[in-house]
Amino acid sequence: MPTEPVRREPVLREPVRPEPVRREAVLREPAEQRYADELARLRAWDAATGRVLPPGWMLSPQAVRGFVVGHDELGVTRKFYGDDPLVDRAIVTLLGRQGLMLVGEPGTAKSMLSELLAAAISGESNLTVQGTAGTTEDHIRYSWNYALLLAEGPSERSLVPSPVYRAMAAGQLVRIEEITRAAPEIQDVLVSILSEKQLMVPEFGADARVSARPGFNVIATANLRDRGVNDMSAALKRRFNFETVRPLADRDHEIELIGRQLDAELGDRRGEVQVGRDVLDLLVTAFRDLRSGTSAEGTAIKRPETVMSTAEAVNVAVAAALEARYFGTGVLTPAEVARQLLGVAIKDNAEDAARLRFYVDTVVRERARRDRRWQVFGTAASAAWQ
Repeated sequence: MPTEPVRREPVLREPVRPEPVRREAVLREPAEQRYADELARLRAWDAATGRVLPPGWMLSPQAVRGFVVGHDELGVTRKFYGDDPLVDRAIVTLLGRQGLMLVGEPGTAKSMLSELLAAAISGESNLTVQGTAGTTEDHIRYSWNYALLLAEGPSERSLVPSPVYRAMAAGQLVRIEEITRAAPEIQDVLVSILSEKQLMVPEFGADARVSARPGFNVIATANLRDRGVNDMSAALKRRFNFETVRPLADRDHEIELIGRQLDAELGDRRGEVQVGRDVLDLLVTAFRDLRSGTSAEGTAIKRPETVMSTAEAVNVAVAAALEARYFGTGVLTPAEVARQLLGVAIKDNAEDAARLRFYVDTVVRERARRDRRWQVFGTAASAAWQ
């Protein structure tokens, strides 16, 4: 009698973990390491309250929300400033079978939100595929160590699992960054993975596969601003719930976020430069004027082609603070902000220089008559054009 084919379940090898790197030698730690203490407090809170965790999750949905938007009673800081109901919807999506697609303008913290969700839910945010024009099917499925493949054929030792493969086998979240930068035929590799929750490995036999464990899901991000990206197929879109991450609407939240990010970026150098809230307020005001196309006083402004996002505002604040530290008096002033802002606003389009100059000659000049901060800003901006 013919025998039934044996279904082989590839065994995921434990990755070789490098030795821990000294904290001071790392420029940026993943979220699960940066906020390890907060995650531990949230796990203890779940245990103390007797919450039942979803299969494969490290924290309860309530604790995940607290990790992202903050929990004052537990001393957990807010990390995502924006639409709190969006965070709730994202968590609910990840509880189900649909993937989560975060779309929006550049600099709206899509990647940061995906990292925070992965760190809180799976305890691992580094299972990431970066979408580019060079992304191949191997980046999503698996590849081979060809020296071992030639020596011993397809084997567990010669297989190199992708982040998606590892996330499926471990029951974790995997992040696909800038998915629309990958070619459509590469994107569509995810269709069967999201539908069937399994990945076939035919080199190990006709029925060999990796079946996703509870906790597996996909968080993808897509940039709505850049041109030249690839559209997603209708089949793939149906397998994601889409959430649009919008620019910060709350002015005070934006100032607070930039201040926190500035502290984090400067690290040990933060105490070497004085940063007043009034200067951050000026920076946020300028970005919001240029982003919206209308000043706070109602003057119409032509918006620059470049993206005047909160993330860019953070970059300007960091660069201006470093200029004040190493080339100034150690006190951040509107002059450093003006000089660094020019480099951001004129990077994409030559016409942006004229637009920014119009902003300085009209809006800034009018404000300078009654506010010393804007006078210093306008003088420094005009001098930088000379």
